[in-house]
Amino acid sequence: MIFRARAQVLADLQARALGTPDSVTLLEDACSERRWWLGQWPEGAPFIAGLVAQDVQDALADRFGRQAREGLWPVCTRCGDGPVHALHIEPDLGGPDPAWVCEESGTVVAPLGGLDT
Repeated sequence: MIFRARAQVLADLQARALGTPDSVTLLEDACSERRWWLGQWPEGAPFIAGLVAQDVQDALADRFGRQAREGLWPVCTRCGDGPVHALHIEPDLGGPDPAWVCEESGTVVAPLGGLDT
């Protein structure tokens, strides 16, 4: 579960040119923490991928600030007009079947691991 979640989030980071060493370190940290969490609550396995994505998203926002593009990862590329805004994972608890959703329109943009450039 953890390795699949890592692969999905890494694919989305790379799709948006954010597969940097700093971002991958944040991903590794999130996977490590969620590995412990999963050990405490094995029934939570369907939620792991979305939770890892949310953890990385929050860590990037903490590191870069919510005003920087890196802190808004992943940025919505579907809405042409209006302010720059991020996507978020739904359902809120990360699963099952997490997807990136536009904060502004509520439109499902891609499944986790399926972002494009």
